[in-house]
Amino acid sequence: MTPQQAPDTPAADPRRWWALAVIAIAQLMIVLDATIVNIALPSAQKALDISDANRQWVITAYTLAFGGLLLLGGRIGDLFGRKRTFMVGLLGFALASGIGGFATTGGVLFAARALQGAFGALLAPSALSLLSVTFRDPRERATAFGIFGALAGGGAAIGLITGGLLTEYLSWRWCLYVNIPIAIVTGIGAYYLLVRDHVDRSRRVRLDLPGAVLGCGGLLAIVYGTSEAVSRGWDDWVVLTALCAGVALLAVFAAVERRTEHALLPMHLIGNRNRAGGALSVGLAVIGMFGLFLFLTYYLQVIKGYSPIKAGVSFLPMTAAIVISAAGIASRLMTRVPTRNLVVPGLLLGAAGMAWLTQIKVDSPYATMVLPAELLLGFGMGLVFMPTMSLATLNVAPQETGAAAAIINSAQQVGGSIGTALLNTIAASVTATYLAARNPTDPLVQAQGAVHGYAVATTVAMAILIGAAVVAFLMINHRPAPGEARGEDAAAEARAAV
Repeated sequence: MTPQQAPDTPAADPRRWWALAVIAIAQLMIVLDATIVNIALPSAQKALDISDANRQWVITAYTLAFGGLLLLGGRIGDLFGRKRTFMVGLLGFALASGIGGFATTGGVLFAARALQGAFGALLAPSALSLLSVTFRDPRERATAFGIFGALAGGGAAIGLITGGLLTEYLSWRWCLYVNIPIAIVTGIGAYYLLVRDHVDRSRRVRLDLPGAVLGCGGLLAIVYGTSEAVSRGWDDWVVLTALCAGVALLAVFAAVERRTEHALLPMHLIGNRNRAGGALSVGLAVIGMFGLFLFLTYYLQVIKGYSPIKAGVSFLPMTAAIVISAAGIASRLMTRVPTRNLVVPGLLLGAAGMAWLTQIKVDSPYATMVLPAELLLGFGMGLVFMPTMSLATLNVAPQETGAAAAIINSAQQVGGSIGTALLNTIAASVTATYLAARNPTDPLVQAQGAVHGYAVATTVAMAILIGAAVVAFLMINHRPAPGEARGEDAAAEARAAV
């Protein structure tokens, strides 16, 4: 079967809804793994005798490999078949999780996390592109992307809850082991339910190796630089060198790709204002969202004294709000209203949640301070993630859906890295300034200083979300059209390319 045949086949197959479950579970595994290990980190550090200076590599090794290889992973799916790439990524992720769970040294755990990230970079774009080619009917596509967007937005919170439960009642190692049965069951389902789209050798084009080196190297350098900024500071020479090198590599990458016949990332995909606007909006939105997770996790556990489980459960309302917003509201409106009429209000709702949280104090009650902010952000992000993910692959020729999916995934990953580093640096700097003018040995003053830092960083996150709303308003002008939503233009492009 050629890749051009793929879009038409699933539409006639009633198994596609079971296929959606397979794709959605795989996506959930990727997203929750970004946060599930955070809760287990203190226990893993103690068990493996990892130093404070090196503990960040449990997180950084994953984000580096995942963020740096997304473009390559997306293109591999286009060239060798999305189903094949999906299954390799899924089972490889399980293998890497098992290695990490059995780790007896910090080095083995770091290597396993990097391997998880590499296989995740194969899996994530394949999942989104499979979803895109499986659901072409406007209503079905809206429902499918509603579920997918809800998992993308709420998976991080689910990871915090799951990590707390596994760490407290079993072991930190189960935060990695849990991926193995999920991946095996999902892999069996994928084998039987996903449509085979193997690309014949006679039709397969060569992989753009120069583009892979430049594009992945640029993303890797940027993710590394922002990750190191957490501990080194933004003015450190290592951080500045990595960021400048990353920008330079991506600039050369863009120039090379314009002249490459079978580019790793076809430039016309980014040239589309709706796709570019959606990716920018998501990247900026994730900065704010990761800021909320970061500060509320510390606030609830360190300042309020919540247990890991109680802190994780405290995020459930936001997860529920995301699911309701994405699957219940956005999916119904996506085929009826212009996309920016969902994305812009969603970003503004998220900004309102951040504005509410700027008033947080040491003794603020959860019900009147944290809960309203979570609900506002949750409802807002559901309106953002669902339509932008659909927009990322809408009207894209089947042989380029992997590359298009990698764009939105890269925006999320880079946004998360930048958000964590930027907002953490701001909070730490503000807290240090606050304590310098007071008695830093007083526990109450320490708590007040930390919360003051969270509040100022949250103000910055609010401003970023407002900026994202402006970007979405100016760049996204897509209006639902039945022919476009059904992928008829993409199918025509594919037939013309044969």
